[in-house]
Amino acid sequence: MDTNRLRSAEDMSQAQLSEYAVDLLHRTIVHHTLWFREVEHQLGFARAMEAMDEAWGKTRAIAVKRLSEELDFTETDGVPDALLSMPKENQLRLIDAIAKNWLAQDGVWFQAVEKTHGMNDAKRCNDSTWSRFSPFEAHAIKKLLGLGEHPGLEGLERALNFRMYSRLNRQSCQWENGALIFEMNDCRVQSARVRKGLADYPCKSAGLVEYARFAETIDDRIRTECIGCPPDAHPAEWFCAWRFTINE
Repeated sequence: MDTNRLRSAEDMSQAQLSEYAVDLLHRTIVHHTLWFREVEHQLGFARAMEAMDEAWGKTRAIAVKRLSEELDFTETDGVPDALLSMPKENQLRLIDAIAKNWLAQDGVWFQAVEKTHGMNDAKRCNDSTWSRFSPFEAHAIKKLLGLGEHPGLEGLERALNFRMYSRLNRQSCQWENGALIFEMNDCRVQSARVRKGLADYPCKSAGLVEYARFAETIDDRIRTECIGCPPDAHPAEWFCAWRFTINE
């Protein structure tokens, strides 16, 4: 791509303008994230999520309406009509594709930090990211399902089925003496390592943050205990398992 003579967007070819448009979308996503991060820094995580709920609701409506006018598609309440009318099986495939892209992005970020700063720094960044993403995801799911403030372990069981991971991995829940037991029976990341003859990735440090923050955001009375998670030894039927109890 020859960029030496570019002075404005009007100087760009159609291919260059297309690349520029995609880049602007990326900048918008990063700007959204940085706003959240700064509000969190100034006001705390809970207030940042409240502000994001307000900002995202309005931003989505504005953005989808403007794009619908430019790209000549119709929309209803901030959702493209083509998505609303899509057959359910196609919608499910789209959701799965989005989840796969999310996981790929997570892995690429980890590798980018590991390549330049090593495994220890990559793991530290990974664990810190989960400390924020996991409660955000729980917050989003609570809104999606209308769970209310204290949905209990039953609400947590429902919420676990709407995580990004639930579209990628095979998981299960069972009840044991009033506790909810969650098992990750087939993990996409760990199974890929098994196929390559590699040892389990030691994800326990991230899991301790991820599952505890998710559960307590669903209901702040819930307590989380790790039954086992790599590098712990585990049975063939699961890679990690967690016990959730409620503190009345």
